[in-house]
Amino acid sequence: MTVTAATTPRERMLLAKDAARVVALLDDRRKRALLHAMADAIDDATPVIVSANAEDLERGRSDGLSEALQDRLRLDADRVSALANAVRDVAALPDPVGRVLDERTLANGLRLQKVSVPFGVVGSIYEARPNVTVDIASLALRAGNAVVLRGGSAAERTNAALVSAMRLALAEQGVDPEAIQTVDDFGRDGARALMRARGIVDVLVPRGSAALIETVVTESTVPVIETGAGVVHIMLDASAPLEWARDIVVNAKVQRPSVCNSVETVLVHRAAAPRLVGPVVSALQEAGVTVHGDAAVAELAGGVVAATDADWSVEHLSLDLSMRVVDDLDEALAHIRRYSTHHTESIVTADDAQAERFLAEVDSAVVMVNASTRFTDGGEFGFGAEVGISTQKLHARGPMGLAELTSTKWLARGSGQVRA
Repeated sequence: MTVTAATTPRERMLLAKDAARVVALLDDRRKRALLHAMADAIDDATPVIVSANAEDLERGRSDGLSEALQDRLRLDADRVSALANAVRDVAALPDPVGRVLDERTLANGLRLQKVSVPFGVVGSIYEARPNVTVDIASLALRAGNAVVLRGGSAAERTNAALVSAMRLALAEQGVDPEAIQTVDDFGRDGARALMRARGIVDVLVPRGSAALIETVVTESTVPVIETGAGVVHIMLDASAPLEWARDIVVNAKVQRPSVCNSVETVLVHRAAAPRLVGPVVSALQEAGVTVHGDAAVAELAGGVVAATDADWSVEHLSLDLSMRVVDDLDEALAHIRRYSTHHTESIVTADDAQAERFLAEVDSAVVMVNASTRFTDGGEFGFGAEVGISTQKLHARGPMGLAELTSTKWLARGSGQVRA
């Protein structure tokens, strides 16, 4: 990988900060062209990227990397092509910089505008997710920012190949390649330096396990946008149609179980349990899912593993699912308040009043009615690639796209006004 000659993480991040000033001034046309060049470079480097990824996967298997993380790490030619196309999708999105968010003229004639501006330098710490390398870099640059990446040892060779391709594209477009920076080769020291780069890095976005996110939130002096773990719930209400309940739950668990928006806990209204539990559990088991159920679930379906108290807090990220029978919506809401990570929750119901109450009372980033939780995704929401799914309440919440990688500033235009 072609990297800067900087000998410390701080020196490398300072180069990113210098590059950010130039990137912030690129107009919409230049940024679109830059991203298309990055996408082409990723396509051109597909054999190198896939070969590097195979080395990472082999090392991961030898080191006991979980199946969920191996799935997130794995890149074949089709997945690499999807990464490149995601960059093109970001290029096609409207420029988030320079939007007029508010404007007014004071009584003294002073004209005020609140406009969107780049953050400056966006940092990200993540693990075994090479797609994040491309997503964060493309979104950051489209929003006029430089980026500093720490992708973790599990994907070190893959990330190096991706960063090399993207930096080459920047250089060919006449843009300082230091605008895409990595501290991977500094190991944990690089991660620590990134977390303590207040004044150089403007915002830090962690992506990964609950333990990684907690570490970054606790130890970072750089402002953090928290992308939390997904203990995701689906409530099957008394009126839930069986076909909807079965199809939504199976899709939410099976379509891609290793991601944060896959369902982990299903709550079934007691009045509907005799009608729903057996068919839903059977459909899950046919798809290879192990159901961890309470006593009421075990009475209504065979092959259920007894759920423990700890299961309600677990983000399985695998073909495992916890299921519990609840007396009513009140008990379901209480369970969600206790165990949810405030990511995504959904209710399956034919009762509009129950649906509206669920929407109003569940305090999560995304709340759904009669839909799979797998739709909580930047691409599905029309954002192109996503920065992450924020579970906090300040600045950004839910799937984060381009707009969430900008800040604001006020512009004041006067004609000699002074304050009395």
